[in-house]
Amino acid sequence: MAKFQWEGTTRSGEKRRGVMEAPSRAEVENRLRGEGLANPAVKREGGFNIDINLSIGSPVSPKDLQIFTRQLATMIDAGLPLVQCLDILANQTESKPFAKILQQVKSTVEQGATFSDALKRHPKVFDDLYVNLVAAGEVGGILDTILSRLAVYIEKAVKLKNQLKSAMYYPIGILVVAIGVICVMLIKVIPTFEKMYREMGHAELPGPTRVVIRMSHGFTNSWYLILGIGAAVIAGFVAIRRTEVGHEWTDRALLRIPIIGSTVRKIVVARFTRTLGTLLSSGVPILDALEICGRTAGNRVVQNAIMQTKARITEGHDMAGPLGESRVFPTMVVQMIGVGEQTGAMDQMLTKIADFYEEEVDAAVAGLTSLIEPVMMAFLGIVVGGLIIAMYLPIFKLASNVGA
Repeated sequence: MAKFQWEGTTRSGEKRRGVMEAPSRAEVENRLRGEGLANPAVKREGGFNIDINLSIGSPVSPKDLQIFTRQLATMIDAGLPLVQCLDILANQTESKPFAKILQQVKSTVEQGATFSDALKRHPKVFDDLYVNLVAAGEVGGILDTILSRLAVYIEKAVKLKNQLKSAMYYPIGILVVAIGVICVMLIKVIPTFEKMYREMGHAELPGPTRVVIRMSHGFTNSWYLILGIGAAVIAGFVAIRRTEVGHEWTDRALLRIPIIGSTVRKIVVARFTRTLGTLLSSGVPILDALEICGRTAGNRVVQNAIMQTKARITEGHDMAGPLGESRVFPTMVVQMIGVGEQTGAMDQMLTKIADFYEEEVDAAVAGLTSLIEPVMMAFLGIVVGGLIIAMYLPIFKLASNVGA
């Protein structure tokens, strides 16, 4: 056990600091987040501030979380006590990290904490959406219903994510193959042709052939410089993305890319409406629901629009007006949300919008995949075919001279 100094900000903006004894800095951060502190700064008291944590992202897959949520809903609906449900699920899960986390949640509940407070101590596994929905289910006495809705939400989110991954596999594979083929030709094939032409005499080579040979020389002699420039470009892009202005600028540029931008817009609209509809139907207040939707939007431009809408609602405005003024959400979405506000069926309207846009995303991803395939094949054929033709031009020229 070691002592750690911590400092953080509450949701009301109040600064707090103190000292906590814990086995690691990650444990202190989890406890502070569980107490409602945002972005806590933690350092070891005395000695060096070194705390190695090899975990990156969530140690639990979305599929495991979806199965756990579905099974827990079924058990609670059958009348089993919560602690017994957690113990059964912890023992039967195949994921050892998840089993350890569930045992910790069980111990926390046994000590008198609520289920949502116990989940809040593991923010890498159970995000704000999950914790707030569970809290609403506990207050309303409908935890099994809330967990069933959560399971459906996670299932749809996993399906959408898998669609996007599968759509990217093919172009990435073609791009890797193209880069590999080009490197082999520049390093091995083109120098062989150059040597052959040199041995045949000092005849003037065609212009495209000379250009390709210079490319081969440049790549062979300066490959480390090319790799360095590529790494610098990637590092620069990552550094820009980490700034507030750069993150918003790149997200805005992504929305404006032809074809891809419209698909991304449909994805964020589907995610926003599905998340907000699930939260509102579970009894979460509108301002808290918008706060969660903003943090899980996945696009800084959309996040800013949602946060501005939240601020306008606190001033007494409705939701549809600020959403329309942001010009981020399609007109149809804004009008349907306005109708939902007027009729008092906002959650049902949001669910219908989410269903519609998820189908639109399916069609857009399928169309994007069918468009990318011929484009990548044409790219591969033009680049590789151009290199081959350029190197065979002297042979064609020699054959035409012999024929003449």
